[in-house]
Amino acid sequence: MTDVKTALKDNKGKKVGDVELSGDLFGVVPNTNALHLVVRMQRAEGRAGTASTKTRGEVRGGGCKPWRQKGTGRARAGSIRSPLWKGGGTTFGPSPRDYSFRVPRKVRRLAFQSALSAAASEERIIVLEDFTLEPPSTRACVEILDDLKLKGHIMVVVSEDDLNVEKSFRNIPNVETYLPSELNTYDILRFDRLLFLKGALDVLQGDGGNEVSA
Repeated sequence: MTDVKTALKDNKGKKVGDVELSGDLFGVVPNTNALHLVVRMQRAEGRAGTASTKTRGEVRGGGCKPWRQKGTGRARAGSIRSPLWKGGGTTFGPSPRDYSFRVPRKVRRLAFQSALSAAASEERIIVLEDFTLEPPSTRACVEILDDLKLKGHIMVVVSEDDLNVEKSFRNIPNVETYLPSELNTYDILRFDRLLFLKGALDVLQGDGGNEVSA
């Protein structure tokens, strides 16, 4: 693990210094197997698992034999709720289930570190000086993104004190705001760029990284 340096920029897109990214979070060799497991786990937790069908024993009706066994010239039938009949039960249909599974804590931690480290190595991380907005202004945040030349799906990480900044960014299409405690492996991977406010980055690195939802 080695510490990584990246540029610190102001809200006009100019470099004003360097920021040291923790090697524990941003300097590990990405583990693709851990990433795969954790993304699968997160996606599985989002599945409703409510698909349901009824077997022939659960469909209403069909309690008596529709006609006698022999002599009618028709096929032998014991119930009008047979899966072969219209309105009958379903054979081997889906039933409600829980798709979720758990991955060991250490693997979740490794995946979280791997996602951040991959983003750092691919230069998808931008660190912005803390700033305030009084009152909230979406236009100001659009100008900031333009000055930083950020395109695509953007994650903006703010601290809890940046309420007006968060309100301003969240109105922009293709931009989503997060607190450091809300970061998780899957979301880090699905964004094109990760924009950290300096205070939020300090919180993340000071806590050693969030891994509860990773």
